[in-house]
Amino acid sequence: MPLDHYVTLGRSGLRVSPFALGAMNFGEDPPGAGSSVEESEKILAAYLDRGGNFIDTANFYTNGHSEKILGDFFARQPGRRDRVVLATKFFFNMHPGDPNGGGAGRGSIVAQLDESLRRMRTGHIDLYWLHNWDRNTPIEETLRTLDDLVRAGKIRYIGFSNTPAWVTAQAQTTALLRGWTPLIALQVEYSLLARTVESEIVPFAHDQGIALTPWSPLRNGFLSGKYRRNGSGADSARTAYVGRPSDAEFDVIEAVAAVAAEQHASPAAVALAWLRARPGTVVPIVGARRFEHLEDNLAALDLTLTADQLSRLDTVSAPVLGYPASLHGEMRTMLQFGGTTIDGESSAVYPPLLASDVRY
Repeated sequence: MPLDHYVTLGRSGLRVSPFALGAMNFGEDPPGAGSSVEESEKILAAYLDRGGNFIDTANFYTNGHSEKILGDFFARQPGRRDRVVLATKFFFNMHPGDPNGGGAGRGSIVAQLDESLRRMRTGHIDLYWLHNWDRNTPIEETLRTLDDLVRAGKIRYIGFSNTPAWVTAQAQTTALLRGWTPLIALQVEYSLLARTVESEIVPFAHDQGIALTPWSPLRNGFLSGKYRRNGSGADSARTAYVGRPSDAEFDVIEAVAAVAAEQHASPAAVALAWLRARPGTVVPIVGARRFEHLEDNLAALDLTLTADQLSRLDTVSAPVLGYPASLHGEMRTMLQFGGTTIDGESSAVYPPLLASDVRY
């Protein structure tokens, strides 16, 4: 599947590429933190030339340098900006000492958006993300402000990131009941090594027709093929920053490597292909500090895993879900179905009693 085989993002008319390009590493502020301007623009141009149209950043990535690189790039190419879906985020305070410099209150959202628009040299943001939950601001204030900005034409769509499922459900219900702009996507950590999102957020997204855009789909590079259980692989500087995988994580890493060998593909491509095969609309965010990283990741677009390979990866990476998700399957069939078959699911009678045994 090429990058120009687009999908609609959630319940919206917004068409995006099957992979978004993450610009978190664009820029060198502080020095050494990411990619140079030249390398960033090379990555960006390669993504766009292959038909990609969905670019994701945030106001605080490389202290605003990421947004500025994107703004300068598109300013030099008139007309190209309107052909891409440009997404950025608000929440993090970039003004030390100012309690209203970040968060999700009305004044801070408006100020953060104006700064992002200035750095990106554009009149609107296509998708504006709440980067994290603001516990000190009523969700109604955040939603009403975002709706006002949509009506003013400064943003087109909204999404949440890193926000509890109950808060997200409250927000979506409030928006729908009040006629405000609803959420169309959730940006969450999701990968073969991070599946606890399947406890609450994924079922909620499926129910509401909301798209998922996973960040860190390779789990800090653990699924890139660079790490080995014997200690070889990733460079020491990288290991010092992100740590080393646990034994359980190495079980998953090795299963991914086995599938990669069968497919004559890279482990990164296998991990991304697994995400794309999940139910619903899943648009992974692929980041790259170097051009070759992008090429390796985009190879997943041409990879289709077999049912057996998907099953093996599902099994080895199965998450331990907390209560009440841990009871949803077993308790539902045992205590609700009563030995019948409903929607294709069969169950045994539990407890193993006949109707005549019921005495009270």
